[in-house]
Amino acid sequence: MRLDSQHIAAIKQLAVEQFGAGARVWLFGSRVDDAARGGDVDLLVELDTPVDRPAWAAAGLSSRVSRLMEGRRVDVVMLAPNLMRLPIHDVALRDGVLL
Repeated sequence: MRLDSQHIAAIKQLAVEQFGAGARVWLFGSRVDDAARGGDVDLLVELDTPVDRPAWAAAGLSSRVSRLMEGRRVDVVMLAPNLMRLPIHDVALRDGVLL
């Protein structure tokens, strides 16, 4: 996994601040591959409770993590009971790493 322990802790803290203690954050995509280089940061935020305004919520976390990582592009996908489950969710849960 190509995130250091400080970034992992900070991402988890930002997710908890925005979504509450039950938020689980998964890293998936190229950052999971230690042999890859570069690339954006792909995150799945998994929640047990419905999320209001999911696009705004995802954009908010994305911008906060991007600032933390000095402007690196961050994509955030949300998975919550009130949102449609898509194939990207299955990929993230199957291939991703829980932070």
